[in-house]
Amino acid sequence: MSRMSRMRSQPERGRALSPEIRMSAKQLAKKLEQQFKEIVSGPIEFRGELTLCVSNASRIAEVCQFAKSELGFDYLVDLTTIDNDDETPRWTAVYHIYGYGHFRHLRLKTNVSEEVSELPTVSGVWRTANWHEREAYDMMGIRFAGHPDLRRILMWEGYPYFPLRKDFPLAGKPSEMPDVAFSDPAPLEGGPFVTMAGGKDSIEREPRVRNPGG
Repeated sequence: MSRMSRMRSQPERGRALSPEIRMSAKQLAKKLEQQFKEIVSGPIEFRGELTLCVSNASRIAEVCQFAKSELGFDYLVDLTTIDNDDETPRWTAVYHIYGYGHFRHLRLKTNVSEEVSELPTVSGVWRTANWHEREAYDMMGIRFAGHPDLRRILMWEGYPYFPLRKDFPLAGKPSEMPDVAFSDPAPLEGGPFVTMAGGKDSIEREPRVRNPGG
């Protein structure tokens, strides 16, 4: 049995017998747009990939639920965020979704202001959103209302900055680091991409500072 045949034979991976399996990605996108025509626009096509824009960020979970339950997009590949810096609104959240039953990709985008900096969680739609949303919170400071465990996933609790914001310097910022962070040898310790223990502050521990020509 081929890999594709095995994937089609797994009902939990997608709605393989539904009409959606015969639709193109553009047809599925249009169906989603028609369902939420007051807030969804597009699709925009670029290099063969389709993007729908959701104008009301507070309803993104509702849009995602329909995409999964009615259109067969049963997998959240990734959730990324963009810092638009001095533009308004400052944040853009991008949801990359896929259907195992029909093998179609779709991208959903929505904007949220810096003043709000919050989106409804989609972890109840796709379980993979749990860690994606935690990373977006940790790196950008965007909160996800209703998330079951919204805490940092890469930085330690109490870290005062959000490292992927455009106003965060490449070399980092000085900050207090809990002793527990370096209580044991770290994997790959001393390597070119690993922050070292010790030093006066986080800038001295930054790998690119130690080896600027590397």
